[in-house]
Amino acid sequence: MATETSIERAPSVDLKLEVIVIPVSDVDRAKRFYGGLGWRLDADFAVGDAFRVVQFTPPGSPSSVHFGKGITSAAPGTASGAFLVVTDIEAARAELIARGAEVSEIFHREGPGQPAVSGRHPERGSYRSYATFTDPDGNGWLVQEVTERLPGRVEPGATTFASAADLASAFRRAEAAHGEYEKQLGHRDEDWPSWYAEYIVREQAGAPQPA
Repeated sequence: MATETSIERAPSVDLKLEVIVIPVSDVDRAKRFYGGLGWRLDADFAVGDAFRVVQFTPPGSPSSVHFGKGITSAAPGTASGAFLVVTDIEAARAELIARGAEVSEIFHREGPGQPAVSGRHPERGSYRSYATFTDPDGNGWLVQEVTERLPGRVEPGATTFASAADLASAFRRAEAAHGEYEKQLGHRDEDWPSWYAEYIVREQAGAPQPA
C-alpha cells in the first residue's frame, strides 16, 4: 500500500504584505493625523461620491495603510493589533508625541503572555518593550522595539536597513558589544570593521554572536 508523504517545498512566488486597511469616519481628519506623523502620502483619489482611497506609508516601512470611503465595511475605530517596529522605542515615542500623537508610557513584558510592567525592558530585550497610541477614530497601534530578530525570521545572507537611523542604531549596539570584546582581548582589535560587520549580520539574522 502506498504511503502518502508530505514534501516541504520552497514557495515558488513572493507574497509580500503590501497594504492594511483601517476604517475611519472622517477621511480628511485621518489624513491630517497620519500626515502629521510624518508618514508619506502616496495617493488620494476618489471616484464619484461613493469611493475614495488614501494611502500612507510609515517611514522605513515596506507596507502601507489604506483608509477612505467605500473600501471597508468595518466600523470606524475597530482596527487594532497593528505593529510598528522600531529600534529605539524611547526616540520613537518622543517623535510621535512631538508630532501630535497621544502615546502611552513605555511598558515591557518579561516574555510572551507575561503581564505588562512599567518602563522599558531593563536589559533592553528585543521584542519586549512597547508603547501604544490610537488615531482620532480609536484605531490602535502597538509600537514594539526590535533590535535583534529571532532565528529564522530573516533570509540567510540578507542584511537590510529601512533607514539611516536603523543602521546607526545597529552600529551603536555593535560598538558597545565590541567594547566588551576588546576588554576580553586586552588590546585594540585592529580588524574591528570585520567584527562589526559580522555582529550586525548575525544580529539581524538572529544567529549566535561572534565570541
